[in-house]
Amino acid sequence: MSIFEALMMLGFGLAWPFNISRSLRTKTAAGKSFLFMITIEFAYVCGMIHKILHNFDWVFWLYVLNFVMVGIDFCLMLRYTKLDAFRSLRQQARKRHAQKAKALQ
Repeated sequence: MSIFEALMMLGFGLAWPFNISRSLRTKTAAGKSFLFMITIEFAYVCGMIHKILHNFDWVFWLYVLNFVMVGIDFCLMLRYTKLDAFRSLRQQARKRHAQKAKALQ
């Protein structure tokens, strides 16, 4: 086990709950990247595979925990992306309605 790998995983692991809470608080996917989230998930899977094949130790569970937290944030991102699209369509419809009402006056 490398203490530096464990510290790296702890550092990343501390960041995800803040990211998840921000998503829950703002209820928007603004600033989130689908490609970034998939890349991070892929990297955690690669780390877990390495741990299983070459160097299994307790740090494996940090990879799993981080993977789960990113997965939660990813699901929130998908949900809020749909909500953002719905809000945008609703705002556009209100704008068109206001323009029509103004034109009729």
